[in-house]
Amino acid sequence: MTATATASTRVRTGLTLADITLTFGTGDLQVVALDHVDLQVVPGELVAVVGPSGAGKSSLLAVAGGLARPTSGSVVVDGVDVTTLSARARATFRRDHVGFVFQSGNLVPALTALDQLRLVEHITGRRATTPPEALLEAVGMTAHAHRRPGNLSGGERQRVGIARALVASPSVLLVDEPTAALDRRRSHETVQLLADQTHRHAVASVMVTHDHDVLEHCDRVLEMVDGRLRPA
Repeated sequence: MTATATASTRVRTGLTLADITLTFGTGDLQVVALDHVDLQVVPGELVAVVGPSGAGKSSLLAVAGGLARPTSGSVVVDGVDVTTLSARARATFRRDHVGFVFQSGNLVPALTALDQLRLVEHITGRRATTPPEALLEAVGMTAHAHRRPGNLSGGERQRVGIARALVASPSVLLVDEPTAALDRRRSHETVQLLADQTHRHAVASVMVTHDHDVLEHCDRVLEMVDGRLRPA
């Protein structure tokens, strides 16, 4: 299978990280961000990764999403070893196969909720398998489709961010601290929504979080300590 396979033709096999190491610097100044990490996430599974700050969680997301090339090991998404691709090919692969959800939603201030999703269609050059309007409805944002981020609450911005991440029908969804700025009720609502959308769209999802209260909504919980991943 090539890296340019479309969402409609590729067979989803999920995300596999095999013996991943990521180091920075050399000699006495060398820092090991990821230490022989193995991880497999199947389609329709939401895996939470917890651990202290500096443990390597952000590095894990960067490598899994093709934003950083590991020092050694392989990252395979739908049969494609992302680590073997050129920088340009990795960027194209991320666009077509990987969705990101950031802490603040990371929305474009000038665009309405609906236009945030339409922008992804414009960038990818193809219509979404699930129309943007339907994705907004799925995350409970139809009534706010024409509002800009400045007129949305933190929880609403996160809902739009989740919908936007699903526009390209990604195989992998990577979520970075989605509840950091939310109260307890909205935190539970947001992670439950992530779980629902993960199961509905058969996405292999990894969520990094410090919020242990929301782990009940996840299918599996892992802990990262000193760059190593283990069952929580």
